[in-house]
Amino acid sequence: GDEVMKIMPVQKQTTAGQRTRFKAFIAVGDRAGHIGLGVKCAAEVSLAIRAAIGLAKISLIPVRRGYWGSRVGEPHTVPGKITGKCGSVRVRLIPAPRGTGLVAAPATKKMLELAGIRDCYTACRGHTRTMGNFIKAAFFALRATYGYLSPDLWAETHFIESPYQEHSDFLTSGKKKYE
Repeated sequence: GDEVMKIMPVQKQTTAGQRTRFKAFIAVGDRAGHIGLGVKCAAEVSLAIRAAIGLAKISLIPVRRGYWGSRVGEPHTVPGKITGKCGSVRVRLIPAPRGTGLVAAPATKKMLELAGIRDCYTACRGHTRTMGNFIKAAFFALRATYGYLSPDLWAETHFIESPYQEHSDFLTSGKKKYE
C-alpha cells in the first residue's frame, strides 16, 4: 500500500510575485520487508502525488528484520540498533520485544508499518519538524538494516593447520635436509 507522508507548498519568488508548487512525500511498502520513498514537486497536488508514487516504486529497498530475544516465529523487529540521518535529523531504530508495537512519531510509525516491522523503539535527534528530512532519515535507517554484517551472517571459518603441525613428522624425525 502507499501512504501520503506529507504535502508541502514550496514557493519561488518571481517578478510577478510567488509561484507556489506542491512537494509530495510518498512511502510505498508491502508490509513484508520492502519499502520505497518518492519525493516530487509539481504545480498541482494530484500530479505531485502521482509522480511521487512512481518514484517511490522505483526506489524500493529490502528491509532486514530480526528478533529481540529468542528466535521463535517470524522476525518482528529490527536486527540491531540502526541509525539513519538526513540534514540535522538522526533517527535511531532500537529492537523491541514482541508485543511492544511501534514506539515512534506518527511519520516514523507509518514508515515502519509499511516496511513490515511490528515492534520497535525509536529515538530521534535534531530538527524533526523538518518533515522531509525526518522521513528520509527513517528511510535511510531502514536501508541500513542490510548494511550491517551481524554474526549470524558470518561465513564459516575453515582453519588450516599451522606449518609446525603439518610437518610435525618431518620435524620429529630429526633428519637434516642438507647432508
